[in-house]
Amino acid sequence: MPRTADRRYYGVAGGFLTQFTAVSCLFSYGVFFTTFENEFGWSRTVLSASFSLGIFMMGVLAMVAGALNDRHGPRLLMSVTGTALGLGFGLMAWMEHVWQLLALFGVFVAMGMSTHDVVTLSFIARAFGKRRGLFTAIVKTGTAIGQVIAPPLVAASIIAYGWRSTTLGLGALATVLLLLGAYWLAVGTHAMPDTSSRHTEHSAPAVGRATGVARTRLLWTLCLIQFSFFATLMSVPLHIAPHSVDLGMTQAQAATVLSVIGAGSIGGRFLLGYLADKHGGRFALLSGFALLISALLGLLMIEQAVWLYGVACIYGVAHGGFFTAVSPTVAEYFGLEAHGAVFGRVVFSGTVAGAIAPMLVGVAYDNLGSYAPAFASLAILASAGIVLCWSLPRPEQS
Repeated sequence: MPRTADRRYYGVAGGFLTQFTAVSCLFSYGVFFTTFENEFGWSRTVLSASFSLGIFMMGVLAMVAGALNDRHGPRLLMSVTGTALGLGFGLMAWMEHVWQLLALFGVFVAMGMSTHDVVTLSFIARAFGKRRGLFTAIVKTGTAIGQVIAPPLVAASIIAYGWRSTTLGLGALATVLLLLGAYWLAVGTHAMPDTSSRHTEHSAPAVGRATGVARTRLLWTLCLIQFSFFATLMSVPLHIAPHSVDLGMTQAQAATVLSVIGAGSIGGRFLLGYLADKHGGRFALLSGFALLISALLGLLMIEQAVWLYGVACIYGVAHGGFFTAVSPTVAEYFGLEAHGAVFGRVVFSGTVAGAIAPMLVGVAYDNLGSYAPAFASLAILASAGIVLCWSLPRPEQS
């Protein structure tokens, strides 16, 4: 048996596996878009609405999950939500009506996704003080690997076995992996150092921890920043596969665009994780916005499908980087005592945008026959986000 301090790495493994499994399932939903369109005749507005409902409810439940994790730890919480996510995808195998899709996303998938960031990244923030950016990046790399390998495998499975068998198998596998991840997280949590002290070896203090009015302003600013980029982070992965098909790709080729995003996000997670550790969360977030705006402008300009790979790579770096940078930034400004609860509020504010934006993108496409107006709107929103991020105080000023 490893030394107690080393058992924190079980928690890292559990967080990695949880991120890999949850985001593999979520990213794979875009691969089912054209299949559901063809079989049921459902519009992209309807398909986006189910996703949006799931994202919104995920944010609502994330606030509850963050507080529960602060008080009771991850084992039971992650076991329940992991089983729910598996059921959400597995039960799609018997789906016939659109209300069933809405219910599965709004209840089961939302419950399953509500803990994958709030619980795992709160564990990292508490367990790995000065290296929390690095270890957040390691855990979030699980999502990147899932984004790389899951969509092509799901697409191949749909071709070989049909979509109903694919959703059933995906749900069963997700349940097993998430239960294992929950167990490892619990082992790691029991080995964590006491984060109530500001001066433990592994738990670095928040730099210039905000109080009073400054704390409230910082919280609202971080919430608005999350809102401004999360709209894109939920919309592009959902719509880029059908957009790729519109530009002339096959469904299998469109799935590889999602994989390119996942590959790019691996570098983005380590890049922004490093920047957060070295220069603070503000600088890391500014860097992410610069990349995100560049990618959205690229999506507006390209007309040939082959260029999607380059844009997807740039977007992937931003996508992965944002998911790594936020949790260390929350710890930097607010400390660790209620990290899960504060992080849950920030996540919720993002999921409001994440719920609205994909559906509006679908509506825009159905009515205008083009994604260009939607991509332009997302670029404007990201530009507002970079201004908000610039207004954040530097750590020594907070």
